[in-house]
Amino acid sequence: MSTRLIRTTLVGVTAIAAAGAALLTTPAAAAETTGTQDSRHAATQAAMDTAVAAGVPGVVAEARDSRGRWKGTSGVADLSTRQPRGHGDRFRAGSVTKTLVATVMLQLQAEGKADLDATVDHYLPGLVRGNGHDGRKITVRQLMNHTSGVFNFTEDAAFSKKVLGIEFLESRYDDWTPQQVIALALRNPPQFEPGTSWKYSNTNYLLLGLIVEKLTGRPYAEEIERRITSPLGMRATYFPGTDPHVPAPTRHYSTFTEDPGKTYDVTELNPSWAWAAGEMVTNSADLNRFYTALFTGRLLRPAQLRQMTTTVPTEGNLPRQRYGLGLIEYETTCGVKVWGHSGGIHGSSTQAFGTRDGRHMITLNFNGDWVGGGKNVVSAEFCPPSSS
Repeated sequence: MSTRLIRTTLVGVTAIAAAGAALLTTPAAAAETTGTQDSRHAATQAAMDTAVAAGVPGVVAEARDSRGRWKGTSGVADLSTRQPRGHGDRFRAGSVTKTLVATVMLQLQAEGKADLDATVDHYLPGLVRGNGHDGRKITVRQLMNHTSGVFNFTEDAAFSKKVLGIEFLESRYDDWTPQQVIALALRNPPQFEPGTSWKYSNTNYLLLGLIVEKLTGRPYAEEIERRITSPLGMRATYFPGTDPHVPAPTRHYSTFTEDPGKTYDVTELNPSWAWAAGEMVTNSADLNRFYTALFTGRLLRPAQLRQMTTTVPTEGNLPRQRYGLGLIEYETTCGVKVWGHSGGIHGSSTQAFGTRDGRHMITLNFNGDWVGGGKNVVSAEFCPPSSS
């Protein structure tokens, strides 16, 4: 990440699990077009080109609708070799990870294994304590929709300096445990009393990752793979743990306020500090496949999907957005409401949004973190030129 906005944005039921491949089969192949072949996505391609003109090294996107699949690119994957971005490029997805964690929690609820209105202390006794934090007063649901008030670890002064500022260049390979990162967060006072306001906190999803592990007896990433990515055939998606690499060719680039004007290659980093809040590596096609399956009821029962899409206001923190359970409702510039999540981590900014019925999706990635405009590409996809 850079030291700007994206620093804070990081950064099934039993029957479904048993049915596995029968319920989570890959959809039939759809017609494919590219950015230069489909005029219906001309505004989307233009918004991507505008982002590159503004300084983003490269953009990759995939859109899906009833007429097929469109793939677009702009700019480069590697500033040194000038290799263009490719349709299958993998990238760090940052906080998009949160939707998959929330999906597993809702599956566990449907199976009777998790109570979202139980306290955090019920599942993680004594862990959330100190400086006004009290896990006996915070519910799992409040973690999921960011109304817990638990301090956001990426805003801790020492962590921000070491991991998010230019000192990252020296600490990029350091190992972190979720318990270490949570302890850093709890050195700070709560953001507010539980349930009284809203503020994004990556710490919430570290706690949820630990709850998943407590309930299942398996690593949270293994549980996501077992329940979601493997059955859906999301072959480009994985959870790197402490592995600092991202598959070629895409490189990730960042700038730091301590050295303005210089661009750094930040591709290699140990994402263990992000863990269940944002460590996932994936590509556009896989994220579209996931969100389409989610919105069409292939991962959650109707009752759980209703809970996931029950939103709270973001108190001005996220313009034109409301927050559900690991899910953002975003109102585009023409008023169309779409659902998904954003993700930001060092050198990478991702948007994955679609209509509530799952019929129209777009996922895009910038391989630079100092230029905004990702939501402009989303709006361009869902808003006819005359309406935006």
